[in-house]
Amino acid sequence: MSGAGQPVVHIVDDDDAVRDSLRFLLECHGMSVRTFASASDFLAASDQWQGGCLVIDLHLPVVGGLDLLQVLSERKPALPIIFITGGSDQKMKVRAFDAGAVAFLEKPVSEEPLLAAIRYALAVGREMASRAGAQSTLTTTGGHPGSSPF
Repeated sequence: MSGAGQPVVHIVDDDDAVRDSLRFLLECHGMSVRTFASASDFLAASDQWQGGCLVIDLHLPVVGGLDLLQVLSERKPALPIIFITGGSDQKMKVRAFDAGAVAFLEKPVSEEPLLAAIRYALAVGREMASRAGAQSTLTTTGGHPGSSPF
C-alpha cells in the first residue's frame, strides 16, 4: 500500500511477531510501512528513508533504541520517533523525550493510542520537512525570511 510520496512508518523491533503485527495493523489503515529487525539494518537502509516517522523498540539488542536516537540526531533526518517498550521506568521516558521522541508507549500497545501517536508523528514529520524545504529555498535563492524567490 505504498504510494509515491506517501510517508512511510519505519518500524525497528527485534521481535518478528511485533514487526509483523504492527505492519499488518498499519497497512490495514492505509499506511506505507517498512520494517527492520535491528538498528543496524535500519541504518544500513538510510538511502531508503523518506518522509514519515520511526517506531523503535527501546530495548533493541546491540544498538538500543536510545543509542539509535543519538545516531539519528547526528544525521538529522526528518523522522519523528515513537518509542515502544515492554518495560521501562520514568527515567527512561524522560531520557527518550529529552532526546527528541514524540511519543513513548508501553507494550502491549493498544491500537488507538498507537495510531494517534503515528498520526501525530507524521504531522510533525511533514512540518519538519516543510521547514527543511523552506530553509533550502532560502539557502539556494539567497533569500532571507520574509522574501520570496518569485
